[in-house]
Amino acid sequence: MKKIGFIEAFSIGVGGMVGGGIFAVLGLTIDLAKGAAPISFAIAGIIALITAYSYAKLSVRYPSEGGTIEFIVQAFGNNLFSSSVNNLLLMSYVVMLSLYAFAFGSYGSALFTGHDVLWLHKLLAASVILFFVFINLFGAYLTGKTEDIMVFIKIAILILFIFVGLKTFHSEQLKPEYWTTPLSFITGGLIIFLAYEGFELIANAAKDVKDPSVLPKAFYASVIFVIILYVTIAIVTIGNVSFEVAKKASDYVLAIAAKPSLGEFGFILIGIAALLSTASAINATIYGAGRVGYLVAKLGEIPKNFEEKIKNGYEGMIIIGLLGVIFAISFNVENISIAGSLGFLIVFSLVNLANFKLHKETNSNRIIPFLGFLLTLIAAVILVGYNFVHNPSNLANAVIVIFIVFLFTYIYKKIEKHKLKRYLDKDLEEKEVSNQL
Repeated sequence: MKKIGFIEAFSIGVGGMVGGGIFAVLGLTIDLAKGAAPISFAIAGIIALITAYSYAKLSVRYPSEGGTIEFIVQAFGNNLFSSSVNNLLLMSYVVMLSLYAFAFGSYGSALFTGHDVLWLHKLLAASVILFFVFINLFGAYLTGKTEDIMVFIKIAILILFIFVGLKTFHSEQLKPEYWTTPLSFITGGLIIFLAYEGFELIANAAKDVKDPSVLPKAFYASVIFVIILYVTIAIVTIGNVSFEVAKKASDYVLAIAAKPSLGEFGFILIGIAALLSTASAINATIYGAGRVGYLVAKLGEIPKNFEEKIKNGYEGMIIIGLLGVIFAISFNVENISIAGSLGFLIVFSLVNLANFKLHKETNSNRIIPFLGFLLTLIAAVILVGYNFVHNPSNLANAVIVIFIVFLFTYIYKKIEKHKLKRYLDKDLEEKEVSNQL
């Protein structure tokens, strides 16, 4: 099987991050922070970069297909808690998968018909997930190459938006007198932190890269690149759209911001970028979630036997894909989106805590992962508080979904009577044993 290099790993990270997030949360961020929205994106990006530090250190020390869950097991043990975190991560991926597919269907329907046609919307949402499940069945190399192409095109469109948007740009609304209070724009940054979710998918590629030393480079480069991209997009958008318009058109404010310089063509161009962004996020999510998370949930490990690994891995991607389809076409995904966001924040805080605990093993500065742990925990608390005030029913649904995940894990483990292995990845186990001899 062909191995992937830095470009493919970088593309998986960027593809996972620049999904539906920037299109969905830009309007909300501008509404919360006004002229300070670029600062909000920078704050969220710094938290993501700190968390990427933990992922980079842990990925080099424990290069494993298990990715995030391998790190949790090494830090907290192969117990019910780690199994619950694995299933929480799987649930979060399914929710995000359905959100990306829902956004793909929404933009696709609008581009093809001029408005949202429900049957076409759902057909496109289901089709895009099934298409990328099929692509992922061919292995990491084709997945990585597909991601390269989509990431290149969508980033090219967003950079074009930035350059043409600067021609009609007015800086008035970026002045400090148009900023909200520091508490508001900091809160805005913490709430939209999940716009950076996706860089962690690089960890699942640890066994597929030619050289593990490219992993830290891919983590840092992808997050820094996306920080610069998001901040610049926020600046250009504020320079082209009034705060009132941004609030009214919060779901498609980026397309509105392209109109002053590109007219209707700008709306179409941004729509294409949205389709590619959500598609590449779906591709990266299926690659990272379907194969590994399911193997861990079902077998308690990642089997070394190639045939068993492939069979169960394919089975996992298909099941995760089908669950994503069901969620995307059957539920109001806004009602469950908070569960996905909260799930990822909990997992990210635990990965930072894992690196803090294993700092001697990973040769890490303890201050950085501890800071990451506190910031992601605070972000989770703020997300809960914000939705308690503004979307209490959605928050209640999120709590129910997360509770069901933990309850299911407990019952399943009691019935099956097996637990996670000490090392999820057999190659990692052999490496650790040989190092101890």
